Amino acid sequence: MSLADAIRSRDVADLPGKRDEDWRWTDLRGLIRALPDPSRPLADLGAGPFDALAAEVRTLANGHGAPVIEVAAGQAATLALRLISRGDGAHAGAVRIAVAPGGRLTLLESHEGQGGYLAQASLSITLAEGAVMERIVLADDTADGVSVVEADVALSPGADYAQTVLTSGGRRQRIETRIAHPGGHAAVRLDGAYLLADKRHADFTTIVTHQAVHGTADQLTKGVVRDQARGVFQGRIVVAEGADHTDARMGHHALILSDRAEVDAKPELEIYADDVACAHGNTVGALDEDALFYACQRGIPEDEARAMLTEAFVGEVVDRIGHAGGREIAAAFVAGQLRGGQ
Repeated sequence: MSLADAIRSRDVADLPGKRDEDWRWTDLRGLIRALPDPSRPLADLGAGPFDALAAEVRTLANGHGAPVIEVAAGQAATLALRLISRGDGAHAGAVRIAVAPGGRLTLLESHEGQGGYLAQASLSITLAEGAVMERIVLADDTADGVSVVEADVALSPGADYAQTVLTSGGRRQRIETRIAHPGGHAAVRLDGAYLLADKRHADFTTIVTHQAVHGTADQLTKGVVRDQARGVFQGRIVVAEGADHTDARMGHHALILSDRAEVDAKPELEIYADDVACAHGNTVGALDEDALFYACQRGIPEDEARAMLTEAFVGEVVDRIGHAGGREIAAAFVAGQLRGGQ
C-alpha cells in the first residue's frame, strides 16, 4: 500500500495508515476520506529557488513529466529539479537519476506547493563506481498539502552520496530515503532539518542497508517544533551478515518550543555482522534557559535571542552542505522559517 497506489486506483483502502508500523505516526488512511480528482497540467511555472545556480532545470509539475537526469562518466553537472504541486487535485510522478563511473552531480531539488493537493514523488537514484552526488532539498509544501517523497538510492563501491533535506512540513508530509549500501569504501551522509509551526507535520524516514564490508554512513537530523506541530523521525541502520568493518552513526536532536507541539522519534540499529562501529543518539528538549538568559542580559530582545539560538542549533546541519550556493540558500530558508514563527 502506498499513496501512489491510492492515487492510481482512487481507492482509499490503498492508503497506508496507523496499523502499518512504519506509518503509525503519519496516518494517511485516517486523514483522507476520498481521493480528489486528478491534478490539472500547469502552464506558467515561474522561477524556482535554485534556478540561478543551475546549468539546467528539470520539472515535474502536478505529476506531468518524467525527468531523467544522466551524468556521463567523468563529467560534472549542477542541475535544479523542481517538483511543483498546485491546486486541490491528486497526482504522482517519478524521476530517474543515474551518475556514471567517476561522474559528479549536484542536485538542487525544490518542492513547491500551492493549494490542498495530494502528491506523491518517487526518485530512483543510481551511482556507479566512484560517482559522487550531493542532493540538497528544500521542501516548501503548503499547510493544506499532503505530500510523500520516496527516494531509492543504489550505490556502487567507491561512490559518495550526500543529502540534506530542509522542510517546513505540510498538512501531512513524509520524506523517505532508502539506501542500498554496497560497502567497498562507499560513503553516505544523510542530513536533515524540520522546522515546523502551527499544525504542520513532517516525517523523516530513512533506511540504510549495509550489504558488504567497509561501508561508512553518517547521519544528522535536527528539528524545531512549535505551536501544535508534529515532527517524526524514523531512522533505521541495517548491517547485513558479512558486512564487517561497517562504520555507521546516526543522530537526531529536536527542540520543542511549546507545550502542545510533539516529536516522535524511533532510531533503530539492526546488526547481523561482527567487528562494526555503529551508534545512534536521540535527544528531545527545550531551549537552554541559561543561554537564553545570558543573551538577554547582553541586551538582545528575548524573541531575537530565541531565534538566534534556534538558528545556531539547526546551523550544524546547514554547515555540512558542500555546495556554497546551495548552502547560502538553505541558510536563508532556515532563517525565514525560524524567524517567521516568532
